[in-house]
Amino acid sequence: MKKRLFDFSDVHLYVVTQTPRAGQTYLDMVSAACAGGADVIQLRDKSLSARALFRLAKDLQALCDKTGTLFILNDRVDVALAADVDGVHVGQEDLPVRVVRQMMGHKKLIGCSTHSTAQALAAVGDGADYISCGPLFATPTKPDYAPVGLDLVKEYRRLVRTPFVAIGGIDESNVAQAIAAGADRVAVVRAIAGAADVAHAARSMKDLILKAKAGRS
Repeated sequence: MKKRLFDFSDVHLYVVTQTPRAGQTYLDMVSAACAGGADVIQLRDKSLSARALFRLAKDLQALCDKTGTLFILNDRVDVALAADVDGVHVGQEDLPVRVVRQMMGHKKLIGCSTHSTAQALAAVGDGADYISCGPLFATPTKPDYAPVGLDLVKEYRRLVRTPFVAIGGIDESNVAQAIAAGADRVAVVRAIAGAADVAHAARSMKDLILKAKAGRS
């Protein structure tokens, strides 16, 4: 199975995990999201020990290798290196991108959460392969951040040449707005990872993204 391109040119749907519901495992969740067309999976779980996260990351990377999906680990650069995953995603309070690049080299993806054009340009200058723009809408995933709104997407489209992913409260009701504002790819958490049918939710979201992009052009 051919992997997605590291330049994100063929990435449309980026799925971020959440804690599995009762009777569901991370492998179930990620397998279903990949089956539904996810181009990137990010494992985000701040509750697991380093050992448990390492084992899970290894398993999910192997699964994503079979489906051609990129696999990103949130925050933990040490575990990302140990598990030899495709990349790592850091926030504004984590290790600086330039330090992460020194640690991981140039054969791994590095993403960075940004909430303003100043943060975006700084992350790009420090060597991020992609950045996220958000949260676009109110979301319990990032309760401490006020929504940045669609105008920031328009600014990123105009000013940032590095691929960016719109994130934050995105679901089927508003994903077309994010695409119309200029996003080429979106990240989704609850609307897919928390869905009763993860594969169906991913497939439906992917279709909406592609239709919105086709309509925009």
